[in-house]
Formats: sequence, C-alpha cells, structure tokens
Amino acid sequence: MTTHGSLQEAVSARRSSSSAGKSKGAEEKIVAEDITLTAAQLLVRCLENEGVEYIFGLPGEENIRLVDAMRDSTIRFIVVRHEQGASFMADIYGRVTGKAGVCISTLGPGAINLLLGTADAFTDSTPLVAISAQVGLNRIHKETHQVVDLLSMFKPVTKWAEMIVDSASVPEMVREAFEKAQTSRPGAVYLCVPEDIEAISGLAGLRPLARSDKADSMPGPAQITRAAQVLQEATKPIILAGHGAVRDYAGAALVRFSERLRIPIATTFMGKGIFPDDHPNSLGTIGFMQHDYVNFGFDEADVIICVGYDLQEFDPVRINPNADKKILHLHRYPAEIDAHYPVTASVEGNLSAALDGLAAIITPKEGLDAEDRKIRNLLREELEYGAHADVYPVKPQRLVSDIRAAMGDSDIALVDTGALKMWMARLYPTYHPNTCVISNGLATMAFAVPGAIGAKLAYPDRKVLAVTGDGSFLMNSQELETAIRERIPFVVLVWVDDAYGLIKWKMDLELGHHSFVDFGNPDLVKYAESFGARGYRVEAAADLLPTLKKALAEDVVSVVVCPVDYSENIRLTGKLGQLTQPI
Repeated sequence: MTTHGSLQEAVSARRSSSSAGKSKGAEEKIVAEDITLTAAQLLVRCLENEGVEYIFGLPGEENIRLVDAMRDSTIRFIVVRHEQGASFMADIYGRVTGKAGVCISTLGPGAINLLLGTADAFTDSTPLVAISAQVGLNRIHKETHQVVDLLSMFKPVTKWAEMIVDSASVPEMVREAFEKAQTSRPGAVYLCVPEDIEAISGLAGLRPLARSDKADSMPGPAQITRAAQVLQEATKPIILAGHGAVRDYAGAALVRFSERLRIPIATTFMGKGIFPDDHPNSLGTIGFMQHDYVNFGFDEADVIICVGYDLQEFDPVRINPNADKKILHLHRYPAEIDAHYPVTASVEGNLSAALDGLAAIITPKEGLDAEDRKIRNLLREELEYGAHADVYPVKPQRLVSDIRAAMGDSDIALVDTGALKMWMARLYPTYHPNTCVISNGLATMAFAVPGAIGAKLAYPDRKVLAVTGDGSFLMNSQELETAIRERIPFVVLVWVDDAYGLIKWKMDLELGHHSFVDFGNPDLVKYAESFGARGYRVEAAADLLPTLKKALAEDVVSVVVCPVDYSENIRLTGKLGQLTQPI
C-alpha cells in the first residue's frame, strides 16, 4: 500500500506538471481525507496517481459513474464524437510523450469502436490504456443485452487484457496496466470494468499503489565485444535506425556513433527524425513500396547495424533479399526470427550505452563514398524540383516542400496513410523525433485528425499539422467539433484527388488500370466552416505556402484544402523501376 507521504509526493509532482488547472484543495483531497469511496472514484484516483492528465472518450449508461468521478479530479476529460477518435487521440498522445494515453468507452459497440486505435498503438509499440465498461457480473454468464466477449476481442491486439471482478483489486490492476503499457516494449493494454463493480460504494482503506523506478537494463560487455568484432571486419557498413531508437531517446548517441565511425545512416518511416536529415551522414528514409534511392545504400552494404528496428516497420527482405548480409541487432529485446534478418550479433539494453560502448572500441571507417552522396543528391533534387513546380493541381513534391517551409523544426506533422504518406515519408526533411508521425505497424487510415488533438495537448507550444487525404479526412472529420469545443488549435491540410489515391496507384502499377477507387466530396471548405473551423481553398500552387503560414499562425482550428496532381505517382515508380544504380 502507498503511504500518505509517498502519495502526497506524487500529487505534488502532478501539480507542477499538469495543465489542468485544478485547485490545490481538490488535489489534496486525494490523500487528506480518509473517506469511503466508490469503485469508480478509486479507479480515477489510481489514474491520477499514474500521472494521467487527459482521458479521451464517450460517456455511456454503463460508465456514467466513472465519467462523473472525473469531475472532482485533476484529469481533463475530453469528450469525443466517436470512440475511434478517442483511441487515436490516446494513441498519438502516448506516441509523442512516451506516457500511456488513456481512452474510455461504454460496453458493446462503444468498446468495439476503441479497437482500431488500440490495435494501432499495439502494432506501433505505443503505450496506451483502453478502459471500457461491461455488463454486470450478475448477467455476464448468459445471453443478455449488449454482451460480447470483449476480453477475447482485445487480447489479440494488446499486451495485456483483464477484467476487474473484485473492487479491492482496482489499485493493483490499474498499476499493472500502466506497468505493462509503458515498460519493456511499450504497447496497448485493456481493462474491462463491469457495471456492478463500478457502482460498488463504501470502499475504505484502499489507496493507489506507488510507482517504482526500475533500474535501466544495460548491455552486457560480452555482447558489445562480439558486435565490435563483426563491425570491425565490415568493409561497407550501414546503419538502419527504427522506431525503437525513438522510444529509447537514442538520437544524440546515434549522431555520436555515426560521426565517430563515419558510417552512413537511414531511418524507417517511423524512425524519421531520430537522425537529422540535414546531417551529412544521412541517407534519408527507407520503406517505399519500390526499390528507392536509399535501397542502393543497403545493396552495397556487407553489415547492417539495426538500431531499434522492429520488423513490423517494413519487411527485412527489402534490405537483405539474399539473406547474405550480416546483421547487428541493437535493441531493448531480442530480434524476431526471420530468414532475411539473420542476426550475427545482438546487443540488448539501453541503446545509447550500446552505441557509445561500440564506438569506443572500433576503428573509424572510410565514411560516405560517391554512391552515398548520389543518394543524398537525388532526394534533394526531387524536393527542389517540387519547390519550383508551379502547375495546378499541385504536385506532391511541391506540397512536401511547402509544408517543410511553413513548419518549424520542432513542429509536429501527423501524416495519414495514403499516397501522401509515401511522398511525405520519402521527402519531408525531419530533424527531431516524433515531428513527422507516421503509422507503419498497422498503417491505419484516419488517425491524423484525432491524433492532432493528442499531439497538441502533449505539446501546446508547438504547431501541429494533420496531413491527410480526402479519403482519410472524412472518416474522422467529426473530431473537428471536439477540437473547437475544447479549444485545441491545429491545422488540417487535405490533399484532394477524389479517390483512394494509394490504392489507385497500386492498381495502376500492378494491374495497368484501376477500378472502384473514385468518390465524390462535399465542399470541404464549407464543411469545415460548418463546424466553426476556418476553411481555405488553395487555388494556385503559389497560394499554398502563404495559406499554410497564415493558418498555422492563427490560434484556431483550420482546414486547408489543396487539389493534388497524383500523375506524379506513376512517373515516380516508373523512374525508380528503371534504375539499376543511384544515378
């Protein structure tokens, strides 16, 4: 059990960091009063103890006591328009902060709607705690209204999924949920709260459990020695940094490692920004659906140093098609087994310590060669081509170039899934981690608009831009109302082509034609304005950058609508398909 003193320290820490603006008296009430509680009130106090500042969700008949218990708490409850939106808000909040985002719903259909964002967090290794109601234990055993087996639904897409069957276990189960979500490999967890458990009252003597700081796991000297031997013998090594390096805050160590050993580095889509794209050792981002410029760097390599790379980010066959390259696996946990990821040596533990330990005992390499420099130049030339493309509808390269010009280095762009993701992931220069947020585990559509709410709450001092296609935008555009009501300003940039552009691209590429991918749109400017947002339509390529700058400078919710010329898609894949070397 937590002592009054240790819990008071936790409350004091929350008071200094929370933006909820609750009164001192309300916070001290958590520990100062020795009163009886309902299970719902106890659950909320346990969430406060975990440092939860925001919860995203919807009220329902079966969770009204939990929602009501937040009225007198330090937690800001963000009422959303769809539970899927709540799950994406929690997902992205957890992604950019490293602290578990929390979303809640009622039972049945409400809980099912939480599944998509929960699964996205699970596959992207993002800490998230999903909480839903369930029917009472007195009727869960039989056919009854709104009963589905929620535990069985959530278990495949979470690290841990359990149901509270005893009110006395609330502190332990909440503590375990956050421990599972935030430690080792982060991910989503699920907690199910039956209606009759939530309603229990008269609880006394129960308190949130203290959080414990665990010692960091450091890499073993023998592992570093073995990896150093492999790397010392390499003639053409290359580094691949993935999302695990972002989660481990290994950016500074990656720069030191690359600079000292003079080894070029590429990142995955989800690793963008962990190594600055303007660094001379940067080769850009890998993960495009065809053999891209960056792939040539891996073609020539004999050793690939994978730092925080998760196989779900993209298939290792794309960088080691013949399974003949040596792999150094640097991560918090062992590698997945894959025929094209044959690990020669593994270093497990704190990634910064692993990188610094290796760098200290290895002789520097020769550095970037002419082929590596060609890769950098090709990407730069493609972006510069876009900056000067004045045709309308606007070319994707121009959209990427103008977004970069409008955004500060630390501002956050959330890039939805679709054709635009390929252009942004390949070309958008990124200088800090979690400033170009891409989903590539589940790679779900429609996370960017609700996700922007989570990102802005996490970093209110940064500009936040949701970059989305017209297909994705209308899937969760209702959350514009949430942002306006809650006064959470951000900008949405909609790339409009009246089609599911990525599928159209894929069909044209593989089938030579496309079908059933086109749709119509409402007037998206008027649509945005009907919510109370500001709407802008880009009428010429030259209007894009000033419109973006204007919208980003305003402290309101804005939607910028820009038609895009996706004929560049086939031109790009045709060009890449003809390349046999990066020239």
